[in-house]
Amino acid sequence: MQTEANTQQQVHHALGIDSTRARDVRVLVMTGYGLNCEAETRAGFEMAGAQVCERHVSEVISAGRQAFTGFEIVACIGGFSFGDHIASGRVYANRLRGQLGDSLATFVDDGGLVIGICNGFQTLVKLGLLPGVGRKGPKLAPQTVSLAHNERLGYRNSWVRLRFATQSPCQWTRHLAGELLEMPSRHGEGKLVWGPEVGSAIEAGQLVPVRYVDHNNQPTESWPANPNGSPAGAAGLCDPSGRVFGIMPHPEAYIYPEAHPDWQRQRATGSLPSYGLGLRVLAGGVRAAYSG
Repeated sequence: MQTEANTQQQVHHALGIDSTRARDVRVLVMTGYGLNCEAETRAGFEMAGAQVCERHVSEVISAGRQAFTGFEIVACIGGFSFGDHIASGRVYANRLRGQLGDSLATFVDDGGLVIGICNGFQTLVKLGLLPGVGRKGPKLAPQTVSLAHNERLGYRNSWVRLRFATQSPCQWTRHLAGELLEMPSRHGEGKLVWGPEVGSAIEAGQLVPVRYVDHNNQPTESWPANPNGSPAGAAGLCDPSGRVFGIMPHPEAYIYPEAHPDWQRQRATGSLPSYGLGLRVLAGGVRAAYSG
C-alpha cells in the first residue's frame, strides 16, 4: 500500500524538487482582513516540500523591520482584502506601504521571493512592487500599473488556458517556458492597464511571464478566453529581478488533480496527472528559493 510519504516523494520527483533542500525553504502566508485562500496556498507550498507559517497581517505589521526575517518566500494570497473597498487591493497596499514598504523592498533586494495571486497581485501592483521598472535602492517604486474592472463588467469565474513565456526573468516560471496550463480564474478587477512608456518597458524587459491564450494557443484579448481584456493577453507580471511574480488565475486552486472540471474523463483515459498542475507554479518558487 502506497504511503503518504511515498506519494509526496513521487510528486517531488515529478516536479524536480530536492526534498531535503526544500525543507529549508520557509514561506510566510499573510492572512486576515478578508483574505481567504490561506488553506490552499499553505497546502500547495507544503506539498512542494516547504515549511509554511501563516500570520495575520496585523501581526506581520507589528513585527516591524523583522517582519520578513527568517523567510525565503512571502505569499500575498487571494480573497477580498478589506472588502475590496475603493478598489481591489488598494487599502491593503496602503497599509503595507505605510508600515512595511521599505522592509518588503529590502527583502526582495536581499534575494527573497514574493508571489501575489489574484487579490495579492492587485495589491503588489498598487504597492509599486510590480512591475518595479526603474526601482533602485531599499524603497518601493511609485505605482505605474493597475488592475481595473474587467472589460466585460462583472465577476468572472471560469477556467482559463495559459501559455508561459519562453524568455522571461521570472524565477517562478522559468521551468515552464513555452508550456500550456489550465487554471481557475475568478475576479472582477483583472484588466491590466498601463501607459505607453510603461508598456514599452514591460515588453522590452519581457516582464509578462504568462498570457491568456485562445483555442489556437495564441495570446488573446477576446472574451471568454481572456476573462478581463488585458492587453496582449497578459495574465501576470514579474519585476526585472524575476523574484516578484503576480498572477490573476489561481495556481493554488489546482493542486489536486480532481480540481480540474474534466478530471473524470482524464481518469477514464489515463491522462489524469498525479498532482494538480497549478502546483508547478508554487514548486517553481520553492526551487528558486533553495537554488539561489
